[in-house]
Amino acid sequence: MFILKRQDVEITGVQHPKTGQQVPVLKYQGQTFRLISVFNANQAEEARTFWRDLTDNRGKACVLLEEPDRYSVWGKVRIEQLSDEGSGSGMAAAPSFTQASLLLLQAVYFDVEDLLGNRQASAFEKEIAQVFQQWNFPQATSADEIGNLLERDPLESSQVPPWQEHHLNTLLQELHRLGKEYFGNPTFVERAIDALQDLPETDREQFINWMNQSPLGKLWATA
Repeated sequence: MFILKRQDVEITGVQHPKTGQQVPVLKYQGQTFRLISVFNANQAEEARTFWRDLTDNRGKACVLLEEPDRYSVWGKVRIEQLSDEGSGSGMAAAPSFTQASLLLLQAVYFDVEDLLGNRQASAFEKEIAQVFQQWNFPQATSADEIGNLLERDPLESSQVPPWQEHHLNTLLQELHRLGKEYFGNPTFVERAIDALQDLPETDREQFINWMNQSPLGKLWATA
């Protein structure tokens, strides 16, 4: 639909009528768009491919926002649609997908701690906290909440954060970027993916299939 620059648009947050959480929205020429996925600065081609697939092959009304440090894809939405968000929106993440994403997060975090030491692990925790804050992740604000996300077994918890697919996309994109920064190469990916063996087989297969529908599959070598 459109490829836009930051100065072309207004990005604000609106309160979700059901959850009360702040939802990032982009406004352009009287139209409103909802965040779908975020890509790193060096993933220009992946971002454009994802955007073209949504617009050309799936008929979605989307914009691609180009910024110096990232690319992001946003889908057109009416504000009142947020109250109807659910099974038909394609935005709500299955709890098992959130659990799987947390397993990957913890695997990378523990890898940093075990191989690089406590100081690097503390720095990693701060950077992940910045990701949660910047992109308005529900239940990921306080130090206690972030500590729980990094330490508590997501498969034993009775509740997982009410994250949506754009949150998971953002987390996994940023997690891969941080992993490469800390280890200097993507060798951490194979070790992290092993953590998904803790999931029930059906949940694991569904999560990997979901990842493979986007550039995440290529990043995390799940294909």
